[in-house]
This record gives sequence, C-alpha cells and structure tokens, in this order.
Amino acid sequence: LTSVSRLSLWPGVAVFELAHPTGYSGSPMFDPIDFWKLSAAGNDFVCIDNCQGQFDLIINDPERVGHFAHTLCERHVGIGADGVIFCNQAEVEGVADTGARIFEWDGSEVELCGNGTACFVYWATMMGHVPAGEVRVLTPAGVVRGEHGDDYTRVCIALPEGLQTDLAVPVGDQTVPCDFVITGIPHVVTFVDDIKTADVAGLGPALRHHEMFFPRGANADFVQVLGENEIAMRTWEFGVEGETLACGTGSAASAVLAARRFGWYDSHTDCDDPVLVHTRGGKILRVFFAVNDAGDIDDLCLESPVQFLYRGVIGQELLSEALDPSRPERT
Repeated sequence: LTSVSRLSLWPGVAVFELAHPTGYSGSPMFDPIDFWKLSAAGNDFVCIDNCQGQFDLIINDPERVGHFAHTLCERHVGIGADGVIFCNQAEVEGVADTGARIFEWDGSEVELCGNGTACFVYWATMMGHVPAGEVRVLTPAGVVRGEHGDDYTRVCIALPEGLQTDLAVPVGDQTVPCDFVITGIPHVVTFVDDIKTADVAGLGPALRHHEMFFPRGANADFVQVLGENEIAMRTWEFGVEGETLACGTGSAASAVLAARRFGWYDSHTDCDDPVLVHTRGGKILRVFFAVNDAGDIDDLCLESPVQFLYRGVIGQELLSEALDPSRPERT
C-alpha cells in the first residue's frame, strides 16, 4: 500500500480508501473482519455478520462480492470453504426472523444451500441473532424454516419442482439414465450399482454442464440404494465445480427421487420417518418428507450434523486481496 486515507465510520466498522502501487484505488478497506466457520457433514462455510448493513457495499456489487467470496474460499491461501454466508436483517418485517445471502466457492450467488442454511441457523442461534427454537430465514429461494438441535440442525427447504424421471442424457458415446428435480437448486440424479466406483469426476462435469439443463446447469448426484429408505450419495456441485463431501439439497433431491423410483412413498405420509443419506464425508444426513394422497410432497426437511469449527479475524493482507476485484484469481 502506498497510502491509506480514512473515509467514514459505519457502526463498529471503519472504512478506508486503499491506494495500491499498481494504481488501483476505490476499494473500501475495513477494520479486521470477524468470521465464523462451520461445517455441516463436511460442507464448510464462512459466516459473516452483516446485520448492521456494514458490508452492503460489497454484497450489492456482483463483481466485488464474487471476488471477495472466492478469495476467502480458496484453500491453502484463503480461509478455505465451500461458500460464504452473510447474515442480513430480514427485508420483510414479520415474514422472516433473519436473512441469508449465500455465495459459492466460485463467487456466484446461490438461491439456496441446504447444508449452508443448516450452518447459518446454528450460527444465528449461537450468536443470539434469533431466539432458540424455530427460525425463519429469508433466502433468494424464499423463507426457509430451521431449528438447531443437540445432534442435528433441521431446515425445511423448497418443495420439489420440475420433477422428471427416466431421462436419457447423451454423454459422449453413451446414454446416461437420469432423473431430475429442483429442490431450491436443480439436481440431476444418476443411480449406480457401486457408489465407490461411480465416475463422478468424468460424468459429473458433463452432466452439470449438459445442454439439456441449459442455461443454469444442474448439480450432478450419483446414488446407490443401500436398502429401503437408505442411500449413499456423491455430488459434483456447481459453484464449487468439484466433488464435495456432502450436499444438502442434493440429499433431499436424491431421497425424493429414490423413494419415487423404488416405491417408498407409502412410508412417508408424514415427516416422521427419514431417508438416511450416507455422504462421501462419512456423515449421515436425514431427509424427511410428507406425501399427500395425490402423490405430491407437502413438506421437505433436511437434518444435518453441524459443527462450529472456529472463529477468527481476516488479516489485512488477505482482506486487501479480497476487496480488490482487479486482482486476477489464483485458481
């Protein structure tokens, strides 16, 4: 840095102007930013408190917030995470208790993340932003209900939409049989005989970017049925653009599609009995849903084991990189 001049002071956060030797200027520099890191079944997230709106200048600038989130999420040279979650005041009074904006590893904003929202509910309750008990979280996908328990954190996510079965997806010289559903986020599900040998690294990106799911693309889930109401799953996840240790909305999508395909609907007339989902990270998620007489799902909830890992302060060197969108991405 060649110079630093004070611009203003938001509640509890000083804002500065950076002047870089390269000539770049105009990026706000904050006092050291506190963060909290949590993990839900191996999906890890950085939570940042924006209840006073002190980071609105970052969040409301797509280029800036994308670079900011990606810089923090980078493994080895950043904090390392699958995503960054900002806690905001609920925009509509009486509709939600708090709000969440979720940004993926690559800097893109995502409407909903099951495990990310579970981490957020745990964190918001731990921080005292919301009282213990059921929490209503406003996300771009709508209001999500959640509650932190002793062993699991439950979030009730978006009801399934756009369900399609028996799709024949051409990939290279083969045709891959798939099912598709949107559980807040689009998912394409392929059932396999052995989850350990599934070609996640090969078929995953091909399905994720396939023209049949244009323009958004879809997360690619690979599912092995272990028994009635029990599956194992691996996911190639967009936004991360790689295989993750777990996926919450993918677990919900896979559980619903497996129940539909293998005739388990009769045991899910209420939200009492779960489908158990074994993840690549070794944790077990529980998916609850209620099927009505018409065969439609009225409620869809995910229970994920959430751990608070640690809290910390973003150092000024990393912070200056994160706040400078003119810097090239490392990866």
